[in-house]
Amino acid sequence: MAKGPFNDTVMNHFMNPRNVGEIEDADGVGEAGSPVCGDMMTLYLKIADNKIVDAKFKTFGCGAAIASGSMATEMLKGKTLEEASRMTNRDVLDALGGLPPAKEHCSVLAEDAVRAAIEYYQKKKGS
Repeated sequence: MAKGPFNDTVMNHFMNPRNVGEIEDADGVGEAGSPVCGDMMTLYLKIADNKIVDAKFKTFGCGAAIASGSMATEMLKGKTLEEASRMTNRDVLDALGGLPPAKEHCSVLAEDAVRAAIEYYQKKKGS
């Protein structure tokens, strides 16, 4: 299959995305959207003892958005909230091995959804 501008890691996360779906009783839920291309991502976090024990995502978007959500959820599992809050789109890009410049905004979508989910959790807890 021709993969065009995407590397094997990106293609793997696009073709076999990890952690797709939602967590019914999620502790944190974050939504993010990109006006550039219309992609939307919702991220769900399950948190116990200040650690992310599960992460799932749903996205409406292109292959790069799907790969970014998949990689971000993999990276989040096991992290403390503090560690997760420091995760940037650059971390997602590096873990994916890069995206074409026109698709880098998809990694920002993942970063924004992570930040929104953590903020939701903290507001819910009143911290």
